[in-house]
Amino acid sequence: MATDAPPPEGDTEKSPAQPTTEAFLAEQGSAEFGELRRSHRSFAFPLTVAFVLWYLLYVLLSNYAGGFMGTKVFSNINVAFVFGLAQFVTTFLIAWFYSRHANAKLDPKAEAIKSRMEADA
Repeated sequence: MATDAPPPEGDTEKSPAQPTTEAFLAEQGSAEFGELRRSHRSFAFPLTVAFVLWYLLYVLLSNYAGGFMGTKVFSNINVAFVFGLAQFVTTFLIAWFYSRHANAKLDPKAEAIKSRMEADA
């Protein structure tokens, strides 16, 4: 997405020179930037869809399968409680997994693009 507004003016003494709007647009069309976007999307979109489906399954089972969700697993712990805790566990696992993915695949590409744009400005 492009805008007609130029990039914000920075304090040249403390921050690197800001690239021009044309430089941003050129970078946006580059193969390297496209690969960065594909890498992010190929990870984030499927994981988001999977988590939303998992959450909706939990909600639907809670509403329409009360007998199943009320089944005791051990002591006073039932299936609904286990699924509820699993929601928290999967949230933290996804965050951790994304952090590893970003550190390994996204951040180096983004840093290379940033360095090149700052050097060209």
